[in-house]
Amino acid sequence: MQTRITSWCLAIAVMLLLMPAQAPAAVLDARWEFRLLPGNAQASAHPRASAWRTAQVPGSVHTDLLAHALIPDPYVGAPEASLQWIGLADWEYRATFDVAAATLARPHAELVFEGLDTFAEVELNGQPLLRADNAHRTWIARVEGRLQPRGNTLRIVFRSPITTLLPSVQAMPHKIAGNYPSPYGDEPRDAMVGNFVRKPAYHFGWDWGPRYVTAGVWRPVRLETWGAHRIDDLAVRTDRLDADAALLTAQVTVRHEGAAASALLDVDVRDPEGRIVARAQHNALLQPGEQQIDVLLQIDQPRRWWPAGQGAQDRYTVHASLGRDEDPALRAERRIGLRSIELRRKDDADGGQGFAFVINGREVFAKGANVIPFDAFPARVATSRLRTILTAARDANMNMLRNWGGGYYEDDAFFDIADELGLLVWQDFMFGGGMQPGYDPAFRQSVVAEARDNVRRLRHHPSIVLWCGNNEEETAWKDWGHGRDLEKADPVFAAKVWQGYVDLFGNDLRRVVAEEALGVPYWSSSPSNDLDTKANDSTRGDKHYWQVWGNPALPVTAYLRETPRFMSEYGLQSWPSQAMVDRIAPRAEQRIDSPVIQAHQKFMAGQGNERLLHYIRLGYGEPRDFAAFLYLGQVMQAEGIQLAALHHRASRPYTMGSLYWQLNDVWPGASWSGLDHDGHWKALHFQARRFFADLAVAALRDDGVTRISLLNDTPTPQRVDWRLRVMALDGREISRRQQAIVLAPGSATEVGRLGDARMLGVEDPARTIAVVELLQDERVVSRQVVSFVEARDQALQADQVQASLQGEGDQLEVVLQARGLVRAAWIDFGLHEVVLEDNLLDLLPGERRVLRVRSDRDAATLRAALRVQTLGDSRGVHAVR
Repeated sequence: MQTRITSWCLAIAVMLLLMPAQAPAAVLDARWEFRLLPGNAQASAHPRASAWRTAQVPGSVHTDLLAHALIPDPYVGAPEASLQWIGLADWEYRATFDVAAATLARPHAELVFEGLDTFAEVELNGQPLLRADNAHRTWIARVEGRLQPRGNTLRIVFRSPITTLLPSVQAMPHKIAGNYPSPYGDEPRDAMVGNFVRKPAYHFGWDWGPRYVTAGVWRPVRLETWGAHRIDDLAVRTDRLDADAALLTAQVTVRHEGAAASALLDVDVRDPEGRIVARAQHNALLQPGEQQIDVLLQIDQPRRWWPAGQGAQDRYTVHASLGRDEDPALRAERRIGLRSIELRRKDDADGGQGFAFVINGREVFAKGANVIPFDAFPARVATSRLRTILTAARDANMNMLRNWGGGYYEDDAFFDIADELGLLVWQDFMFGGGMQPGYDPAFRQSVVAEARDNVRRLRHHPSIVLWCGNNEEETAWKDWGHGRDLEKADPVFAAKVWQGYVDLFGNDLRRVVAEEALGVPYWSSSPSNDLDTKANDSTRGDKHYWQVWGNPALPVTAYLRETPRFMSEYGLQSWPSQAMVDRIAPRAEQRIDSPVIQAHQKFMAGQGNERLLHYIRLGYGEPRDFAAFLYLGQVMQAEGIQLAALHHRASRPYTMGSLYWQLNDVWPGASWSGLDHDGHWKALHFQARRFFADLAVAALRDDGVTRISLLNDTPTPQRVDWRLRVMALDGREISRRQQAIVLAPGSATEVGRLGDARMLGVEDPARTIAVVELLQDERVVSRQVVSFVEARDQALQADQVQASLQGEGDQLEVVLQARGLVRAAWIDFGLHEVVLEDNLLDLLPGERRVLRVRSDRDAATLRAALRVQTLGDSRGVHAVR
């Protein structure tokens, strides 16, 4: 029975919601073990895995096998092919646990499984408990009357998703398109199962990560108990929000067992300092079953939550209690942020349509990157690692991250940190590509349950500003040939598949978001125009642009000719540092075509180094050795993404977002990331801090013309000067121009378009540069060096910078002194952990830079390790092989 009770107090309510409150619940205190299921086809080849051994929960079979030295490190060398048997095997986990008398005395109990990967048969004390088939869902089973004081046994059998699904997939007369076929023979290339199972898609391999098809209890198991009633959910809806007042509806979901009863419901709101700023009480009549009680609250002069760069990230705490008992089952608390969100899609006179996020009534240019899973085995991603990487995003002046759909719904810790840092989150549902069997009612039902679980769990986070149905499925169907090919083979089945897509992503998930997400908008796919005609359009909706790097591998200047409404994917690849590569491959095997290096290069099935070398050669010439290949790849990536991002920003307000691919890495290897697997900053991330700065200059040269724009993403006018100097590589100044200007809030202001002939005159383009700077209070806040030829053709010299490490203890500084023009100076300390204030620097002739250094190493060790590499040092005549 559903009962809705409305209570007024102070007025109405502000935004954000709150999620299911937990009864007296604790992670199950159990001793876990695992083994290869007896009788499995893999047992004869791997007998050592058949014995019971201790297991770590949360965890996965791969990490448990690794802990017992039954497999090699999956990240070092090239063991991937030899480990595919794990995904073909069935595995058994068991837990033994006791239950305290006080817990047993409570009349109601549930076991809650936050993550079972994936086809799981669960027994409790020898009796069936549940069967799971979706790794993204929370699975709950009532267990009152089935627990005993001592020696409870929980048994879980995980069936291989490949062997479970392969017979039915192979039996299909015509297959729906999958993602990345396995190169290892564990499943046929024409019958991929990944699209049919609700499991992280990247476990089946991607073009930046390995194929490790995991199994296990990957999130905690909890035992929850309660008395006559409990608070199941607390959500906060914003009914009105402005500078004067926030009107909120606190939606308290209560479960009551037994006859009707009354209870006092108390809800209060505390400000960031802990002071109560709103309070309401209601004498609730509880009926058997679940009911929602709405409590209206008002906060005067609310402190709104803003994305980074736009204001503070103030948050409030909402607390609900049912009755005077201190029972945790009768308490719920959520931390929320007060903000409004709109996805503004305003039509243009020429038929286009805008795509802008509006926070608290203010259009915000989205600056950031796409996030992929942080590890092949998600249970070993610590909160400290999430904080390191998200803090790095904020430190690089990002304000938005897109949680890509081929992974898993992140832990609450991810969103707590995003809330704190002011990082907006574009959240995909977990569909990574290819096509889904949306025509199957059971599949759709499972997805709807998954969506409700996760929207309800995460909806109280102010950082989440969009729920998106999937990644690239619509454009794959319409643009990549997936739909065309199936229509040719079986037009009736093709129509059924497409209708299933529309039902799932056009209707089902849209409805879940409308019902559960408290006003956060929904978008059916990325890229898309939300199921309206063309999927990947530059005039409407969001855009993925891969003609640079992908096919046809256009030069990076092509970025300047692609102007989208919102660029949600684009990217260039690089390898991580020499120190990271040394961890996965011995120096003797560090060449672009060695088996171990190719094993960590997933693009084009290991041949992606040729594409990377192609782009290095286009802009920078031939690397002289593998170390130079690593360095030049990072420079190429950083400078290419800078070109695109500044073009997007300079195109404001037509373009209102630039999210490059990708922020982080899933393992050590080649990828499009700006941070390596450990969170170390690659060259791209240092460059991103400059090209995403709130105040920046964009000097974009294309086809002999340099377009200069001044960018102000702050919410206030900015009084600045911009300066243009043309100079020779030795420092001789040829011309100078400077002008004062006031930049409007949230603006891109073009101040000039200058042809090469006008700037160069009779000067040699290979020996001349233009320096464009933005100054505030006589301080340079942004600079770009414009070259008139490709770096490979510039008359750059080697040994143009002198570097030294000065100071001792925690007062260390790197001092750089330039003799002539220095391009892309990269400071490196080898294997030593060092945090540098800045890196990847262009230095003008005679310029001196002093950079702070943090490290736990002593000064003498760091002085001996200090190296600086520049473009002038890194070119050679020998091919990198």
